[in-house]
Amino acid sequence: MSSMTALAPSTASARVAAACDAMTEAGGPVPIGDLARDLHCSSRQLQRDFADVLGVTPRQFGQAVRTDRTRAALRSSDSVLDAAFSAGYGSVRGFYEEAARRLGMTPSSYVAGAPEQVLVWSVASTDVGDVIAVASPRGLAAVRIGREQDLVRDIATEFPLARLERDDLAMADVMAALRLLAAGRPAPELPVDVSGTAFQARVWDALREIPPGETRTYTEVATAIGSPASVRAVARACATNKVALAIPCHRVIRSDGSLAGYRWGLSVKRSLLASESG
Repeated sequence: MSSMTALAPSTASARVAAACDAMTEAGGPVPIGDLARDLHCSSRQLQRDFADVLGVTPRQFGQAVRTDRTRAALRSSDSVLDAAFSAGYGSVRGFYEEAARRLGMTPSSYVAGAPEQVLVWSVASTDVGDVIAVASPRGLAAVRIGREQDLVRDIATEFPLARLERDDLAMADVMAALRLLAAGRPAPELPVDVSGTAFQARVWDALREIPPGETRTYTEVATAIGSPASVRAVARACATNKVALAIPCHRVIRSDGSLAGYRWGLSVKRSLLASESG
C-alpha cells in the first residue's frame, strides 16, 4: 500500500495512523491481515492498537471512510446503482444494508435529497454572533455560529429537499439556552442527535463533562476516555463536532495553554472562554 512506510512504525499511534491512511486511500475497509502484513505486526496487535488509540476496530474505521465516500458518490451519481459500485460495494444489497444504517435513511432517499426528513430550525443573535440550531425529533442535529445568511444556506446544502421548517416558537427554549451558553452563563443541558464513531461519541461525552469556566487539554481528554495515546484523534473529534456550544469543544486547549483551532474562529473561542471564566 502506497501510504505505508518502508520501515515498520514503532508505536501504536504510528501503526494506527498508517493503517487509517491506507484505508482512507483505499476508500473503505482493508482486510486486517493485509494491513498487519504491511505494518510488520500481527493482526491481534493491530486490533489492540486500534482499541487503545481510537476505541474502534480497523473495520469500523474503514466503514466510516466508506460511508463518507458513499455520501459523495450519492451526490454525484445519476443512480443508486452507480453510487453503489462507485463507493466500493460488491453488491447493491450490501450497499443498501450498510449505507441505509449509516446514513440514517435509504440511499434512494438520500440521493433524492431526503424529501421526507423534517428538521426544525431557528436562528438567534448572541454575544458571539448569529447562532443557528437545527433539531430532529431526537435532539440537536447542528448548531453553527456565523452570519445568518451563510448559516441558512449551509444547513440546506446536504439535504436540499428535506423539510427544513423554521419554527421560532417551537425552538424558543433551545435558542434561549444557546444564548445563555454563548454568554458564558449556565443553561439547561440540551439533547443532541449526532452520529459518529464510538470514539467520537466518547470524546463528545467527555467534552460535555467539562464544567463552564474550566478547560482541558487534548491530552487530558484522551486520558479521561481511557485512550492516552489518542491525542491527535481527540483533536480530530473536536474538529468534527457539529453541535457548537451544546458540545463545548471550545473548552479544549493545547498543553501549553494556547488556543488551538476552532471551527467558528479563534476570536469566538476566546470570547466564550473569557465569558465562562468571568
